[in-house]
Amino acid sequence: MTWSRRTFMGLTAGAAALPATWSRACAQAYPSRPITMIVPFPAGGPTDTLARVLAERMRPTLGQPVIIENIGGAGGTLATTRVARAAPDGHLICLGHWTTHVLNGAVFALPYDVLHDFEPVAWLTDAPQWIVARKSHPANNLHELVAWLKANPDKGTAGAVGAVGSARVTGAYFQRGTGTSFQFVPYRGAAPMIADLIAGQIDMTFTQLAGSLEQYREGKIKAFAVMARSRWWAAPDVPSVDETGLPGLHVSIWHALWLPKGASREIVARLNTAVVEALADPTVRQRLADLGQEVVPRAQQTPEALRAHHKAEIEKWWPIIKAAGIKAE
Repeated sequence: MTWSRRTFMGLTAGAAALPATWSRACAQAYPSRPITMIVPFPAGGPTDTLARVLAERMRPTLGQPVIIENIGGAGGTLATTRVARAAPDGHLICLGHWTTHVLNGAVFALPYDVLHDFEPVAWLTDAPQWIVARKSHPANNLHELVAWLKANPDKGTAGAVGAVGSARVTGAYFQRGTGTSFQFVPYRGAAPMIADLIAGQIDMTFTQLAGSLEQYREGKIKAFAVMARSRWWAAPDVPSVDETGLPGLHVSIWHALWLPKGASREIVARLNTAVVEALADPTVRQRLADLGQEVVPRAQQTPEALRAHHKAEIEKWWPIIKAAGIKAE
């Protein structure tokens, strides 16, 4: 059989196109089995609930179940270590937040890089912190609280869950921004901390709004300010820090979704599409709002937006944590 040069070139071109064709076919086949979403905290908490709401709505888009696996311990580092070491085939993903992917990198000797060893999929939600105090506290607004703390250096007490939790870091940030000093009282969980706040055993704390909104509405605690640019929809009578003369003193517990580093663009795009569709669902948005979680705008739900935000948060918080001498227990 005689082969012409044109025939040979055509076969060569076809062979060269096979990898691209194969890649597209693999992307179309993904996911080929159930996806496991790792949640770095025990079941029943706000992050776990968020994950379950999201996973339920992602299933019809992906055509496969999204199974939640809770791996608690070591501040979430056990779970994130597993994801960092997993195959980047898109069947193991991680839902994390400000603590797991920002704070932990500043205080723990981790076997992974919180910024570079994960592939960003989507920024999901934001939940601002606020400054609350015991009902009997003499201060009635943020200005009076700062004045009281300055008049009583190192005498005020602030509850904090864990040595490197959000309240401890936020408190250090507040001290630096206001020139105040006070003592931190460690707790194993948010529930006993809020109970002591209601009982007047501690002066104040910095916490997620949803975790203490009911106590505020019932008049059991005071709320001085939301640590955001604007007021929170669920407590419109509480001013933002920008309104109270402390602009820029913003803190939020944001959640996001990551893959192991090396996941293909096709897999990232497929998962991002499922997330975006889920976050656009009115039922999902309402369920997240009930948790005190605000869905970020559509333009910020991209992998690129998450990467940029993640990097900016590390650049902001790591110097604050190190300057405050916050270390893992």
